[in-house]
Amino acid sequence: MPSILPGPPAARTRTLAYVAQPNPYRERLSLSWWLWLPAVAVAGALAAEVKLGAPGAATWVAYLVLLPLTIVGLWRLGRIRIEVSDGELRVDDAHIPLRYIGEVTALTADEKRDLLGPYADPEAFVVQRPWIGTAVRVEVRDEADPTPYWLISTRRPDALVAALRDQASMTR
Repeated sequence: MPSILPGPPAARTRTLAYVAQPNPYRERLSLSWWLWLPAVAVAGALAAEVKLGAPGAATWVAYLVLLPLTIVGLWRLGRIRIEVSDGELRVDDAHIPLRYIGEVTALTADEKRDLLGPYADPEAFVVQRPWIGTAVRVEVRDEADPTPYWLISTRRPDALVAALRDQASMTR
């Protein structure tokens, strides 16, 4: 059966080209493993307290309820993702095109504490995780957006700053 596609067979093959993005960035703000241990221990202790007061077959219900709820709750705490790709900064469900990003600054733990405390702007967009010490401050330059800056907790602030600068230079 003759082919209905024009050209020789070699010209009809598909070539998948992967275009490398300059310095792509992805991070998940998951909970450190050492924070899981005391949380699960406290849930186990609470279940043991209930077990002491509940005789019979119902003694294990507290374990069946509290331990899975604790694990799911800890997993949900660490679900926040930060991504720089396709000309956007995405933090969880929020996103901003890189053309609206101004100055990007890596922050130490002390600088982060100041921006969350006495120097905080009530209109700022904040994604803060207390178990992560460092952060990045991203200035917003969109006149239609009242948000002055984004403050984002990150374990790798220098890598996030570099990714934002690289991607922003490609979109401008």
